[in-house]
Amino acid sequence: MLNRAAPVLSTKSIARMLLLAGVASVAGCAQHPKVSSTWGPGASRGQSFSTILVVGVSPNLSQRCSFERVLAKRLRSETTLVATSCDALKQKEPLTRAGIEAAVDELGIDAVIATLLVGKSTDTKDGGSRDTRGGAYYKATDSGWAYGWDGYYGAYGVPVIYADFTTSPSITTIKSEVKVTTRVYETKGATMVFSVDTSVKNIESRDAGFLTITDAIADRLHKDGLVR
Repeated sequence: MLNRAAPVLSTKSIARMLLLAGVASVAGCAQHPKVSSTWGPGASRGQSFSTILVVGVSPNLSQRCSFERVLAKRLRSETTLVATSCDALKQKEPLTRAGIEAAVDELGIDAVIATLLVGKSTDTKDGGSRDTRGGAYYKATDSGWAYGWDGYYGAYGVPVIYADFTTSPSITTIKSEVKVTTRVYETKGATMVFSVDTSVKNIESRDAGFLTITDAIADRLHKDGLVR
């Protein structure tokens, strides 16, 4: 039999193989995200948006901006224009409905996609009596719908009372599982038309978590036709 010499791999080829193996190892640490979605009450199916403002609802500016830019990159296409609140609003100002509406008007936005980036939300049962004016030491900095299907966070996902909002834990402090809720609002009436719940376990880092979560969110929005 003819013995053939084993192929000699270049240093560059070996490095590439090791890199791919490392990526596969890291990717294997996090579980495949679980995603569920639903249309808002009375929302018209088949709506599609081409000019979008991405909002990461978080009191942590660094987390908010990082998440927004990763998600925006996954939603952009030749037919879809996407801006982030960090670029469209004055970054040092807290998120407010007024600030978002100003950006919507200036940029001609037809949909706001807002993702809640804190570890909990405070909801009340129908007929509850939460004081939406704030507590004795805190004052509401914005108004919106405090109750109902859209939950405690008001129009475009911004909080009604910042006291609870600023003390909510970052999703990246939760080691075992990260859960986020993403809501799509059409801007003609600031009406919530679509909601996506995403959860993933065993996140190694903030960047890895953002990549995994935003991929899942973008895939669902594309699949259900909300983003062109």
